[in-house]
Amino acid sequence: MSDLAAQTWPEAASVLHERTVAILPIGSTEPHGPHLALDTDVTIAQAQARRAAQKLESLGVTAVVLPPLSYGLTRYTDGFAGTISLQPGTLWACLEDIVIALEQQGVRQVVFSNAHLEPAHVRILRGVAGDHPTRGPYKAQVLFPDNTRRRWAQTLGEEFQSGDCHAGRYESSLVLAADPSHVRETERAQLIPLRIDLIDKMAAGVTSFRAAGADRAYCGDPARASAREGQALLESLADMVVTSVRETWPDLFA
Repeated sequence: MSDLAAQTWPEAASVLHERTVAILPIGSTEPHGPHLALDTDVTIAQAQARRAAQKLESLGVTAVVLPPLSYGLTRYTDGFAGTISLQPGTLWACLEDIVIALEQQGVRQVVFSNAHLEPAHVRILRGVAGDHPTRGPYKAQVLFPDNTRRRWAQTLGEEFQSGDCHAGRYESSLVLAADPSHVRETERAQLIPLRIDLIDKMAAGVTSFRAAGADRAYCGDPARASAREGQALLESLADMVVTSVRETWPDLFA
């Protein structure tokens, strides 16, 4: 497994080719409660991408992890300090440009490893993937293993499936496993469980965490998080990528 950003250009030339799986971690810069850093989604996406790349390499598949995209479409945290959002067209164009740049260097398999779950953001990722549905001699196929789909969501625990998981037990556990220095433990231990029925409120038209009742930019139960649970969740997220790659590009495993 290679982190592309750590390579020299001759080293990059040896890992970017038509059988390489290039994994793009996609996150956001936004508040995640009083206990998690603004780059929580980036931390999770990178951890998922790196673990998936390790698993692919162990199966004989060349995988490279791209530098993360640290900004997304981020509207639900409007009103909290630290929110930085792209416009929808900007996000779409940025993803398209990354795919095209990889195509020009011979890469034919691109995977989006996404940890930012805002619905409008996810729709853009689905749209870009839909614009790159097949491989060809001069183009890459984009694969988006979408953990908001039922098939994958059911592997990620009850809190994730409930939708009340922003900076809750699910994300806090993952960050504890991936980078515990980004968790403020004193603050986390003091947070009470908060259920806001986010999915129902989104369906009713609510478009911000404040309006949904999450006035500290978290929901769920972060105090119950653990690194052990986070490691298990990370394995599930990595397996989601590996299974999707195997189903989509079985020839890479030959």
